Amino acid sequence: MKATTRQRRRPFTRRGFLGGGLAAGAALSQACSIVPRSVLGGRGHVPPSEKLNIGIIGCGGKGLSDMREVSSENILALCDVDDARAAEAYRDQPRAHRYHDYREMFDKEPTLDAVIVATPDHHHAPASMLAIERRIHVYCQKPLTHSIYEASRLKEAARRYRVVTQMGNQGTANDGLRRAVEIVQAGGIGPVREVHVWTNRPVWPQGIERPAPEPVPSTMQWDLWLGPAPERPYSSAYAPFAWRGWCDFGTGALGDMACHTANMPYMALKLTQPTRVEARTSEFNRDSYPSWSLIRYEFPARAGMPACTFWWYDGGKLPPADLAPELSYQNSGCLLVGDKGLLYSPNDYGAAFKLLPEKDFEGYEGPPQTLPRSPGHYKEWINACKGSGPDPMSNFDYSAELTMAILMGNLAIRVGHEIDWNARRLVATNCDQAAPYVRRDYRPGYHV
Repeated sequence: MKATTRQRRRPFTRRGFLGGGLAAGAALSQACSIVPRSVLGGRGHVPPSEKLNIGIIGCGGKGLSDMREVSSENILALCDVDDARAAEAYRDQPRAHRYHDYREMFDKEPTLDAVIVATPDHHHAPASMLAIERRIHVYCQKPLTHSIYEASRLKEAARRYRVVTQMGNQGTANDGLRRAVEIVQAGGIGPVREVHVWTNRPVWPQGIERPAPEPVPSTMQWDLWLGPAPERPYSSAYAPFAWRGWCDFGTGALGDMACHTANMPYMALKLTQPTRVEARTSEFNRDSYPSWSLIRYEFPARAGMPACTFWWYDGGKLPPADLAPELSYQNSGCLLVGDKGLLYSPNDYGAAFKLLPEKDFEGYEGPPQTLPRSPGHYKEWINACKGSGPDPMSNFDYSAELTMAILMGNLAIRVGHEIDWNARRLVATNCDQAAPYVRRDYRPGYHV
């Protein structure tokens, strides 16, 4: 059997046995539980000893569907701050150990191989970092983090501890997205100097005043829900659903959707970090994100690619109609403007696209395939965790850079004027007041 992780400096565990190359005597003593697949069953048989032990953090929200996607493995632990929200996951996995606090889960589950982090945004980095520091593989929902600094730290830590990582922007695994990337990188629409990305979000309240306190539901651990965020009284305006619109907890329409909708152009154009970002918005009260925003990013030239202006639209804003008169923009999508044509994707994931003007691309077959095709978004991660496949394409090396670039838009919103950015130092060189939004403070008990 292939190792699921490197050996850790801690007492003997299942994980230590699988990854540590123990002496033959110890191996023989475990022969009844660790037996090669070829001995226990035929083709396709996966004995329990080859299943990953997975913990689900935030099992009552998006984590429920994530859990079902990896249910071929052993769901060892479930963690959620709200027992009512988690009830369906509890019914699905009655043998899984239950926790309210992921810090306790990590302390009490030494045999975890991997975790899925599907919490609100403000918990993404603290939970992921605890896993990485224990050499536990991580799948984290998008956006990877709540702040730019957190994304940088997770990228560094994942490299240092050599764990398998993946962010939950599932369009990355789609054949259509990868084909669009191949066409753009082969020069199919010529050099691209302009990109437009838009979304139908927010579909939750934004630009609103802080609500009056409400009684905390009896099933919820509110202090644990707040976690690293500043303390405030409970309101149903925050949890369980509308937290995305609040600056302390979420990352607004931009953070919610750009890791999907901007993913294909970001990858295709080999973008890294912008040098300048400016935002126009509706009225902003510094507590709840604006009801709409229009953000302009300036990316420098890359090897073989020219400088690029990248536009983001949300809250009902759309690109200028004269960019592509033949189009009627859908609720979400992206448009890459090249010297020789346009590439238009009418959905959130870049999975479907067409080249324009259509008459100019009749009979166009495109370049040979250069990117591998995915066995499936979750399967990429599972295979890599077991050592039977390459790193997922949306690993933290890639997804941290994407997340940092995206969150620069929120930085410009929160500062309120144009940002000149030094990506190496993670510093806005033209305004000191950006620093608290680049790297936020945590309440005691949490770290990144």
